[in-house]
Amino acid sequence: MLKELVQKFASVREINLMRIKEAKDTGRKVVGIYCTYCPQELILAAGAIPVGLCGTSEAPIAAAEETLPRNLCPLIKSSYGFAVTDTCPFFHFSDLVIGETTCDGKKKMFEIMQDIKPVHVMQLPHLNNTQASFDLWVDELRRLKLRLEEELNVQITDEEIWKAVDVINREKKALKAIFDLNRADPPPISGIELLTVAWSRSFSSNKGEMIDNLNGLVKEVGLQEKTISDPAPRVLLTGCPVGLGSEKVIRLTEELGAHVVAMENCSGYKTLDLQTDTAGNDPIVALAEKYLAIPCSCMSPNSYRLELLNSMIDDFRVDAVIDLTWQACHTYNIEAYEVGKVVKQKGLPYLHLESDYSNSDLESLKVRIEAMLEMVEK
Repeated sequence: MLKELVQKFASVREINLMRIKEAKDTGRKVVGIYCTYCPQELILAAGAIPVGLCGTSEAPIAAAEETLPRNLCPLIKSSYGFAVTDTCPFFHFSDLVIGETTCDGKKKMFEIMQDIKPVHVMQLPHLNNTQASFDLWVDELRRLKLRLEEELNVQITDEEIWKAVDVINREKKALKAIFDLNRADPPPISGIELLTVAWSRSFSSNKGEMIDNLNGLVKEVGLQEKTISDPAPRVLLTGCPVGLGSEKVIRLTEELGAHVVAMENCSGYKTLDLQTDTAGNDPIVALAEKYLAIPCSCMSPNSYRLELLNSMIDDFRVDAVIDLTWQACHTYNIEAYEVGKVVKQKGLPYLHLESDYSNSDLESLKVRIEAMLEMVEK
């Protein structure tokens, strides 16, 4: 039954593609997003459908490299490649695309993307612990609200924002419950299955249905017959975003006999503890507080990521940590030094990998991962 439920999540993209097309035919708007810093609550409050656009496939990169530098992050090239070739139906259906300045490469890529679609770029402060940074971010959320109202010809009320806040809070809580299942020994869900569930969520056009499916998966795992402890190494993956199509490190690790029990990255646990506080009067301020707390490597300093990793290592009883950096992602590459210190202080094996979306380095990755797993003490 568990396999069938996970397969249901794997089908979300195709099913919702047809739903979104039907919704577009009735006049409903679609907004494409690239990053966890984008407040989906404002899109929902505008009556539109938020869809994830981050490129996780190597296929369109060659087309992107006709415009973008070759030595650029594959996520940026893949995202732009899908746009310029019009081979991503979710981008095709988007009435507005929302970007953000998490890195210089994406910031400049969005300038070029505006020749293809209307793009709104959120100016993200790279300090998250000063009043000036917070004030700037509140202003950016208000500016996004105005752009959504103008582009979609709607009025976004505080009441609708609070309703959307409740929906996203429940969705985050349900997804966190799924990830937390893997605190058990043996972990009931594989790393590939976790990624399938988490990644597919961004393509759903019906948040209520998605929340029900997430809660249903948690319930089903709870009904599974308990099995004996598994001595296989328990691995935590951290670093750059990973999606279906760029999951080679997860797949290799599990093919080598280990369990990827947790993922700290954007497609994993990074944002799941962050809930919007509903006690205040201004929903924009409440959203700003939550989203500015996201521990991305673009923040300097980024102490919350290190704190989160430290607690996840304990909570998920991790035996080793793999830190994956996509080529040319300088902030994650440099931050690997601090991450390595945290892991080594816990007395665990640590492996920092730098790669791209191609399969050209599969054998070398396999050798390095295998060598790390041999260091695990059981």
